[in-house]
Amino acid sequence: MMRVLAAFLSVIAGSAAAECRQALALGLDVSGSVDNAEYRLQVDGLAAALKRPEVTQLILAEAAPPVRLAVFEWSEPGHHRLLLDWTTIQAEADLEQIALVLTNTQRSTAPQGTAVAAAMLYGAELLSQQAGCWRRTLDLSGDGKHNLGTHPRDAKKTLRSSGVTINGLVIGADDPSHGDKRYVQVGELSAYYNTWVILGPNAFVEVALGFDAFEDAMTRKLMRELKGLVLSDARP
Repeated sequence: MMRVLAAFLSVIAGSAAAECRQALALGLDVSGSVDNAEYRLQVDGLAAALKRPEVTQLILAEAAPPVRLAVFEWSEPGHHRLLLDWTTIQAEADLEQIALVLTNTQRSTAPQGTAVAAAMLYGAELLSQQAGCWRRTLDLSGDGKHNLGTHPRDAKKTLRSSGVTINGLVIGADDPSHGDKRYVQVGELSAYYNTWVILGPNAFVEVALGFDAFEDAMTRKLMRELKGLVLSDARP
């Protein structure tokens, strides 16, 4: 009887170890509107946000199954570059390694156009590889509306029954000389993402007024996404 019980507990423990509480796919805009300095602010800002103590604490919550992370770049239809394949985060050393990969990443040549729908579909395809996770979330960062390919509303219709949540991080114009126009521009882009891009229960849009505010905005977004799962005793 004891052997049977021990075997049962071993199976349960193995199953729990294999679980993942959240799969996060992070998509970064590298279209023509993003210059080299802004590219670095995105990639290095994400690396820094993942190492913020408040984010690290949520990712490495005790007695909780791990988070899995993937990072990709996007621009025109068909241009998606995987910077980080699915990685399970179980210790601070994992976050240090992810940050190192990101900070060592160099920009590659990318087409100029902005295909938001294609990025949505690519991210959802990535998340389909993580069907065992309690929640699957796509974080899509961008500084403009689509100008090539399928309209995001059609991608949203396609993904409506996928079980994937899509959150947005919209980035406003960096040039302070634009004054109040910066707030108008980022407000319009936020409304665009709210209407056509985000998907799923409690989906939301975070705002960075410029690329120099990207790290703080990414930190806020990660904390909002991770807090609910840490505080809940049950699966979503």
